[in-house]
Amino acid sequence: MRMVVIPRFGGPEVLTTIEGDRPTAGPDEVLVKLRYAGLTYGDVYQREGTYRGGAPLKESEAPLRIGGEGAGTVAEVGANVTHLKEGDEVVYCEHLGSYAEYAAVPAWRIVRIPAGISLQDAAAVFSLAGTAHYLAHDTGKLRPGVSCLIHAAAGGLGHLLIQFAKMLGASVLTTVGSEEKARFVRGLGVDRVILYRETDFLAAVREWGDGKGVDVVYDSVGQATIRKSIQSVRPRGLCVLCGNSSGLVDTISPMDLAAAGSIFFTRPRFAHHMRTRDEIMKRADDIFSAMRDGRLRVTLCRIFPLEQAGEAHRLLQSRNSIGKTLLSIS
Repeated sequence: MRMVVIPRFGGPEVLTTIEGDRPTAGPDEVLVKLRYAGLTYGDVYQREGTYRGGAPLKESEAPLRIGGEGAGTVAEVGANVTHLKEGDEVVYCEHLGSYAEYAAVPAWRIVRIPAGISLQDAAAVFSLAGTAHYLAHDTGKLRPGVSCLIHAAAGGLGHLLIQFAKMLGASVLTTVGSEEKARFVRGLGVDRVILYRETDFLAAVREWGDGKGVDVVYDSVGQATIRKSIQSVRPRGLCVLCGNSSGLVDTISPMDLAAAGSIFFTRPRFAHHMRTRDEIMKRADDIFSAMRDGRLRVTLCRIFPLEQAGEAHRLLQSRNSIGKTLLSIS
């Protein structure tokens, strides 16, 4: 089968299409014939070796599989699996190897796509909407009377987080890099758009409302913005680091948090909010229900063929995209 792998860490050019063995489903697994793989910054970090401290791949490790989320049809069901059957359209995340024609995935991670939701939309929405769901509901505990700032608001995560925040009744401020993106997020009902290339976002936040800052900041940019993000939070508020698109944040000084107003700081991870099948299904039910009744809509940026995974990564890292990018596997 065709699959894209990482023979060495580096830029988009290292992504290589090879022929590999088709996997088989173990007793507690499902073999998925993939139709789409979703792209996230997690794929970029994996390709670059971001979380390995720059250590190169050992010969015994290479090549690495890539891609943590996929959607397709069930091709084979393990002996112990009872909730799925061959031919079901499914989606999953948090399992490496979706840049491929087939993937054997633990059955507890697999979600059947409900009627009325297309395979393409499910592929585009599931992982990032799951992230947006826990960031809004669990991490930030958004509700009426609570305000938040969302960086990179027109991106795959940002545009979904806006929608969950508005569903929960929060006030939403956003940063974007262009007027095109500003028009897009205004259409999602945000309360304030900050064009960060023209306006200092910290000054804009402090001019908004009562001038004390927002209750929650969601920072998916990282190194370039985190200091001002912390300063944008009102006393005893929360700063959420949820990405590193501008580079890793290596340290946060406790005294900086104290000086900014006894700020709470967290760096949540998806895996810790999708630990069980019950948790996965609760979020999936909320996501698909909101899609069916029109409260949640996903914006698709572009679909690349599998062999153009490198070009898809370049687009993602350009920060010129609006919405979600997919790989198509035919």
